[in-house]
Amino acid sequence: MHQSVIIHPADNVCVHLDDGHKYAIRNIKAGQDVIKYGYPIGYATADIRVGEQVHVHNLHTRLKDIHTYTYEPDFCEISRSEDADTLRIPAFVRADGEIGIRNDVWIIPTVGCVNQIARTLAEQTGSFAFVHPYGCSQLGDDQTVTQQILSGLIRHPNAGGVLVLGLGCENNNIARLRAVLGHTDSDRVRFLSVQDCTDEMEEAKRVLEQLHRYAGQFTRRPVFLSRLKVGLKCGGSDGLSGITANPLVGRFSDRLIACGGSTVLTEVPEMFGAETILFNRCRTRELFDRAVGMVNRFKEYFIRHGQEIYENPSPGNKAGGISTLEDKSLGCTQKGGHAPVVDVLDYGDRVTLPGLSLLNGPGNDMVAVTNLTAAGCHLILFTTGRGTPLGAPVPTVKISSNSRLAQQKPHWIDFDAGPCAEGADLTDRLFELVCRVAGGEETCNERNGFREIAIFKDGVTL
Repeated sequence: MHQSVIIHPADNVCVHLDDGHKYAIRNIKAGQDVIKYGYPIGYATADIRVGEQVHVHNLHTRLKDIHTYTYEPDFCEISRSEDADTLRIPAFVRADGEIGIRNDVWIIPTVGCVNQIARTLAEQTGSFAFVHPYGCSQLGDDQTVTQQILSGLIRHPNAGGVLVLGLGCENNNIARLRAVLGHTDSDRVRFLSVQDCTDEMEEAKRVLEQLHRYAGQFTRRPVFLSRLKVGLKCGGSDGLSGITANPLVGRFSDRLIACGGSTVLTEVPEMFGAETILFNRCRTRELFDRAVGMVNRFKEYFIRHGQEIYENPSPGNKAGGISTLEDKSLGCTQKGGHAPVVDVLDYGDRVTLPGLSLLNGPGNDMVAVTNLTAAGCHLILFTTGRGTPLGAPVPTVKISSNSRLAQQKPHWIDFDAGPCAEGADLTDRLFELVCRVAGGEETCNERNGFREIAIFKDGVTL
């Protein structure tokens, strides 16, 4: 017999733990809601008998385009932990007072034309290059997003030193980027336009040697855990993600917030269908209005490009048991735990408040982890049911929703949340792992050398 779980007493489906798929536990007539997580995830398109599978062949979304929302506050404050004033992590304290949990030297190209130079320099100097194809032939808001994300990376405190590498003739040249970036510490951030050099490789290596020497002056020292900022992300989800890994990350988020720390939830299209839960957790009406605006602008982006707003689950999601966007979103948003929403961030904004923040951005894995990094997250908790080797510029803790994946891909997966399906509470273990990673323990993406960026684009290319 299949082992199964009923997530909420109001549900009319259970989830089989071996494959993540849904099966009816009551007869469901055509047109009736299918209930999972205690909420509708769509309606039955045919009569479904007890024991029958419920999936894309007999279930359809009820979601439509733009909604009007009413603010109905429904949240409880997270009680401050007794450990909040004692828990510490070893970190690097920068000259401006920010903390980093790594002490790397980063190379940030202003434009894709210098990508190979950046890669070669990274290989020869032990630095990390974050290449991208943008920075030229862009206009308006599209170029601004590139500049904002690159600025966030340049300012990131996990980098003890940064070389900003430009070509010289690009739209996003160093002078224009510096105007967006603002003041920087000249010891920590250096700029080099390769068209201005006779031998760009030798000049760049000389600058990188200085940056490595500067970064080498920093050593770890104890700081309060409350200063840690953690991004929350899922990718390649399956039917168990919303039962094991995502709720586990939600419990971690609540615990870190209880210690005074910060967590950030992004992937706006994967809030569609569960957005009212997050909206009503906004502390103020002003935050509610900003959150509604963030979601509706993303829906308008879909409509503007003639795309179906609610056809979101990927082929891998569907194979893993996720049927509709409501199904996916109700599982996805559990990463945010139960804390109230304290801030709503747009592209280029940085995390400044303790508590749970919502961050504007798509669900695309590479774009989302870059977005979280640029917002100032020191590390990212990344849940997955299908598996992915992707890593951000910051440590990316991969958490599997099922034990099979953890056993099959131990070189990708840092933490197995599979036992949560049997009732295990792994919150303490995950909390301890995050503290060790903050203190220097490498994640799989770091050991594999998998660190990448991608930038959201929605504009004209000349």
